[in-house]
Amino acid sequence: MAMDVIDYEIHGDDMQYVEVELDPGEAAVGEAGAMYYMEDGVSMDTVFGDGSASEGGLFGKLLGAGKRLITGESLFTTVFLNQSSQKRKVAFAASYPGKIVPVHLLELGGMLYAQKDSFLAGAKGVSLGLAFQKKIGAGLFGGEGFIMQKLEGDGYVFLHAGGTLTSRQLQPGETLRVDTGCVVAYQPSVDFDIEYVGKVKTALFSGEGVFFARLTGPGRVWLQSLPLSRLADRIVAASPRAGGGSSEQGSVLGGLGNLLDGKD
Repeated sequence: MAMDVIDYEIHGDDMQYVEVELDPGEAAVGEAGAMYYMEDGVSMDTVFGDGSASEGGLFGKLLGAGKRLITGESLFTTVFLNQSSQKRKVAFAASYPGKIVPVHLLELGGMLYAQKDSFLAGAKGVSLGLAFQKKIGAGLFGGEGFIMQKLEGDGYVFLHAGGTLTSRQLQPGETLRVDTGCVVAYQPSVDFDIEYVGKVKTALFSGEGVFFARLTGPGRVWLQSLPLSRLADRIVAASPRAGGGSSEQGSVLGGLGNLLDGKD
């Protein structure tokens, strides 16, 4: 089944949302909890898996839902159908600061590998599957890059990248070394592997981790400067309960304030 052809517009800067315009009878599918608003005439239906035709039958629906569970996503996605006789809009928003990137799957050969929490929404008919890393190193040490979502179809999908988005077209043999959590998506033609940083001192004290992803062209890759896991780690580390300080800890007044509050 072909994906619905949809029009869209992306709004905002660091906290973006994408507004999708649906013709009568058209539908879009969104990640659970991603809906921002929808106009009158748009119906909302929660389905097992991704609701694509490739899930035909009960077994197919259970299999599709199971794949999403493995990637850490909800068992369900939500389908938004325009049941009116006029064009209607539905919008999807990301849950943390970053950029939304529209990707037309047909222009990329019909398939894309994406980080498990990067899919935001797409045209009805997109298939959300699994892409396991085939190499032992990537499987054992890939971390967030081990289990990727496999997006298949011939229309638009919308991905969310934390922080600043970088898109690179790698030439044959061209290589990028990236923090594993910073990989948003890449074409299947890109070779993904895991590489040891090489030096024990660097691994222990650089703060960059022991392994990083090695992406080798040809193909397009999308990267994010602030993965959700990194943002969460910094917030937890800075919280008072975890031993972190308050926002004024770098100033004299901050230290005085802690004394007055009885924190020191």
